[in-house]
Amino acid sequence: MHRVFFVQCRKYYYTHAIAANSQISHFARLGQIQNARRVFDEMSDKTVTSWNSIIAGYFQNQQPYEGQRLFDQMPERNIVSWNGLISGYVKNGMVKEARKVFDKMPQRNVISWTAMVRGYVEKGLVEEAETLFWQMPEKNVVSWTVMLGGLIQEGRIDEARKLYVMMPVKDVVARTNMICGYCQEARLEEARDLFDDMPQKNVVSWTAMVSGYAQNGKLDIARKLFEVMPDKNEISWTAIVISNVQYGRFEEAWKLFEVMPVKTTPACNAIILGIGQNGEVAKVRMVFDHLKEKDDATWSAMIKVYERKGYELEALDLFQRMQVEGFRPNFPSLISMLSICASLASLDYGREIHAKLIRTDCDDDVYVSSVLITMYIKCGDFVKAKIIFDRFSPKDVVMWNSIITGYAQHGLGDEALEVFREMCSLGITPDEVTFVGVLSACSYTGKVKEGQGIFESMNSKYQMEPATAHYACMVDMLGRAGRLNEAMDLINKMTVEADAIVWGSLMGACRMHMNLDLAEVAAKKLLQLEPQNSGPYVLLSNIYASKGKWADVASLRKSMQSREVVKSPGCSWLEVDKKVHMFTGGQSTPHPEHESIIKMLEKLRPMLREAGYCPDGSFALHDVDEEEKMHSLNYHSEKLAVAYGLLKLPEGMPIRVMKNLRVCGDCHSAIKLISKVTGREIILRDANRFHHFKDGVCSCRDYW
Repeated sequence: MHRVFFVQCRKYYYTHAIAANSQISHFARLGQIQNARRVFDEMSDKTVTSWNSIIAGYFQNQQPYEGQRLFDQMPERNIVSWNGLISGYVKNGMVKEARKVFDKMPQRNVISWTAMVRGYVEKGLVEEAETLFWQMPEKNVVSWTVMLGGLIQEGRIDEARKLYVMMPVKDVVARTNMICGYCQEARLEEARDLFDDMPQKNVVSWTAMVSGYAQNGKLDIARKLFEVMPDKNEISWTAIVISNVQYGRFEEAWKLFEVMPVKTTPACNAIILGIGQNGEVAKVRMVFDHLKEKDDATWSAMIKVYERKGYELEALDLFQRMQVEGFRPNFPSLISMLSICASLASLDYGREIHAKLIRTDCDDDVYVSSVLITMYIKCGDFVKAKIIFDRFSPKDVVMWNSIITGYAQHGLGDEALEVFREMCSLGITPDEVTFVGVLSACSYTGKVKEGQGIFESMNSKYQMEPATAHYACMVDMLGRAGRLNEAMDLINKMTVEADAIVWGSLMGACRMHMNLDLAEVAAKKLLQLEPQNSGPYVLLSNIYASKGKWADVASLRKSMQSREVVKSPGCSWLEVDKKVHMFTGGQSTPHPEHESIIKMLEKLRPMLREAGYCPDGSFALHDVDEEEKMHSLNYHSEKLAVAYGLLKLPEGMPIRVMKNLRVCGDCHSAIKLISKVTGREIILRDANRFHHFKDGVCSCRDYW
């Protein structure tokens, strides 16, 4: 009777201990290490297995020192305890600590040795792993496979092959690893021979071979092999979809994606980024919306698509939503947002992104600093851009280009030339972008002589053939200076074919100086190169209208209608309280505060008249009466945006307005006087450059 009772009690305590150990492991896997510890502490009879479970739990939850402390308290240990300690340190990347444990173990088995070899391999210390591997008294198939993986990881494929030949037992994992190694080195024939000779293949082996072909551009072979796979899993489908996206086979990728049984997050991310940047933004937004398990890459991919395809406001909304849903912006999404802030001139958001980069210690990167400089320049805060530029050392050519281009856009020609000379004196060789920046600076500030000298030095001093962008700068420079015939001669002598940018530069100069003959030549060329571009029609129409040739204006409009050419509407915007407010000429969709904006413009009108403002009807350029022309001028988008800035932005804060087209002459004159009568600084960025208006003067000195 007593013996039966004793056996039943022992059975009860044994069963209870097993249940408790399972609970400890369960809580540890869930990241609830405190609950696991509570179960452990409440156990009346702790076995070695109980101690091993709680120690493993601490290592699993990245608390290795607490795990070590408990290990030191263990009343007894077995080899599993020691092996668990080594594995725990290895999983936490603490290979030195693992080796100390390994060296003082009272006894070791093949698991101990293999765990230590694996630790070295995972840390990239393959030579140390190799030394230890050859010291092993016995090896099993796992030991061989771990060492094989280490050699493949280092690209030592021939040595891996020798080791593979030596392996006494080659299981499916070892064979698959070898296939992956060959594929990484583009040795596809050897990989295929090994694959074909495999006595037993699993879905991982098939996927490795399919991925190998796909990653090396053999997509047709990869697809054929994929089709004959006996079993396909999520990884197989993901690999074939991603490969098609990477090689630009978007239609094929989309067809595969549509029939994919389970649409994995990596596959969705690839589809969003690839097909979205190919132009199908609405389609990939649906993929984004339907994906339940989004990760950081999903959000950054969708934001990147919006950035690249010009959906800046949608990107801002998505960035806000991303943070509301608990996702921390990653590096790619922050860089995309900087570009979007630059495009929208959203200075408040740009500063916020800059602060996030500082908190993650990313602002010291030369690439990030260049992007930050560009963002601040395009937002009109040149002082901040210069501070970042000055504090960074050493600077690469991209950073020098950013600041030179910034000076150019802000009409600071002398400063741009000074920085260019400093750059050259430091032995940094300018590239094509550098010359576009410095030539633009000369063009915007009328420095024709300096610009011609720099242009000639490209070939004579730097052995660089000018490209169309450099010729466009020179044509623009000569054209602005009124030297239109010289500009035309330069086009005729070009060593490369003149493109739309070159002819567009000449066309703009013809509009500025009202040269109808050359304008017609330039327009004809532009219509051949870009038949759907409305720019040449508009500029030529303006010249005809200014000369009263209304029949020619009507003919051009008829031609535009017959060719279905649509004129891009003038659009301006500014940021108020981190919200971008858009304005279009005529306000087909009025701003919610339209009435207040009109009242502000009416309030300004007598003040401007008294300051000497006289509306220039030539910029309305319609065959209508004078009253209608004046009404049209009053509602130009940049005036509406400035009026809204006066309403909403506190005194002392600059009003920063962006426009998608070149600012019109009448608005330029009006905004100069608005800055005078209101005492406000107004910064206007148009399609070409910045205009800083202050006290009735513009930084361009009316040379634009």
